[in-house]
Amino acid sequence: MLIKKLSIIIPAYNEAATIHLILDKIKNVQLVNQIEKEIIIVNDYSQDGTKEAIANYIADNKELTISYYEHEKNKGKGAALHTGISKATGEYLIIQDADLEYDPAEYNDLLKPVVLGFADVVYGSRFMGSQPHRILFFWHTIGNRFLTFLSNMFTNLNLTDMETCYKLFKTELIQSISLTEQRFGFEPEVTAKISRIPRIRIYEVGISYYGRTYEEGKKIGWKDGVRAIYCILKYGLFRRP
Repeated sequence: MLIKKLSIIIPAYNEAATIHLILDKIKNVQLVNQIEKEIIIVNDYSQDGTKEAIANYIADNKELTISYYEHEKNKGKGAALHTGISKATGEYLIIQDADLEYDPAEYNDLLKPVVLGFADVVYGSRFMGSQPHRILFFWHTIGNRFLTFLSNMFTNLNLTDMETCYKLFKTELIQSISLTEQRFGFEPEVTAKISRIPRIRIYEVGISYYGRTYEEGKKIGWKDGVRAIYCILKYGLFRRP
């Protein structure tokens, strides 16, 4: 598969302290086959100086292709992803959180099944492989595994990490899907809808995970888990084209 450009979608909310660090990591990545990087940042109405931090970074790194968009009110991570996905021009796109939990150095690992011509979609799993994983919350891990299990029941996939941030999509496929979830329901919704595309080829590769505590800025909570269950049932039981 010939890929000329990878679009990197970054939803950002109150990430002034780390946004420059993740952008540095992306800048330093050399993609396989000299694939070009298109960085798309969507600021979801941050209140902590994220906008200024991004503006300063863009001004200091003019060699990078960075597009910036912002919401006039806080809409949620899913809504920021909808905006970013709609703006992507690369043949493939990947989702990248603005924190430091996921390592852009692993982009080439996710691209490998695509470049070799095997995959249309690649998920990066935190629960497989031998990469480093920070040890954090027991119940979060149980919750993630349960949500993945429940999602798999309805999609008939055998994913190990449905809730992962790192999802690599063929751009024309993801742009053809109507997505509605505004917050963290994005993950089960997109998984359910992608799984129903005829002859879709989905792969999974192991990735590292440098998780954050709530004191360090982690935002997802138990209410998002309840919403995820609702979304799995909604998009699994009541299927829509």
